[in-house]
Amino acid sequence: MKHISILIPEEDPNLSTIVGSYKVLARANKYLTDNGKDPAFTIQLVGNSKKVDVHDGLFSIHPNASLKQVQKTDLIIIPAIKSNYAASVAGNKDLFPWIAHHYKKGAEVASMCTGAFLLASTGLLKGRTCSTHWIASDAFAKMFPDVNLATDKLLTDEHGIYTNGGAYSFLHLLLYLVEKYCGRDTAVYCSKVFEIDIDRTTQSPFAIFSGLKDHQDAEIRKAQLFIEKHVSEKISIGDLADQFSISRRNFDRRFIKATSNTPVEYMQKVKIEAAKRKLETSRESVDEIMYSVSYSDNKAFRTVFKKVTGLSPLEYRTKYNKEAVR
Repeated sequence: MKHISILIPEEDPNLSTIVGSYKVLARANKYLTDNGKDPAFTIQLVGNSKKVDVHDGLFSIHPNASLKQVQKTDLIIIPAIKSNYAASVAGNKDLFPWIAHHYKKGAEVASMCTGAFLLASTGLLKGRTCSTHWIASDAFAKMFPDVNLATDKLLTDEHGIYTNGGAYSFLHLLLYLVEKYCGRDTAVYCSKVFEIDIDRTTQSPFAIFSGLKDHQDAEIRKAQLFIEKHVSEKISIGDLADQFSISRRNFDRRFIKATSNTPVEYMQKVKIEAAKRKLETSRESVDEIMYSVSYSDNKAFRTVFKKVTGLSPLEYRTKYNKEAVR
């Protein structure tokens, strides 16, 4: 059997990712034993304290093993943390050497949602790809610039390190791990019991683009605001750079450094976000919406829309605006 360590952080653990991980893995064990097979997992909640309170003391978690008691583990699950990421990282520093030590001894590591902040703090993600909640992507990119952040991906699997996107998408990573360790039939069973869509690969349809503005480059921030204010107009990046008396090459460099997007990517995401809102709330045709965000080429608009959201405009409207498709 594989030993699973569900890590219990000292500061700000997310209860749902802890309970959800335990329940899915325990259900996989039950399915196997009900079918005359040996269970796949020994599951322990592992932490430094005998009790960790969450949600202002409304709930508490009681780890059944300390870090020191775990001599060998096969998979470490890092739950999500709350939104004060820097404070959570600072308050959980004792976990990082333990995670890195067991990874070097052969354990795999899976972070759930914003648990990626704790995983990245170990140094194990340096130069590697990971995902996290799209709402935390700007903060993550700022704290860990040496990590290749791919928030469009629902999950990543690289060198025995797994990450997933936001919120309850951690359930998709659990199904992925169940399938890897126990087989497809067990994963399908768990997906049916917990009613989780299996094989979903992207969180892009759920993302809301707001644009990173928590940086020190005042001219680039003004350029961002200009793009957002003039979403219905065609904007030349060269003219925009000239407006702020910055060379095009330097403008591109500074824009990428400040926002983690090229100016063109940023403009596309702003326009697609505006189009998404219209698709969600209005009965305007796709072409009308396309023109309202200054696209005139139907094919180009649909290509960029699908690149950003993972869906076509019509698929997006069907998903989020039932009134308009009746």
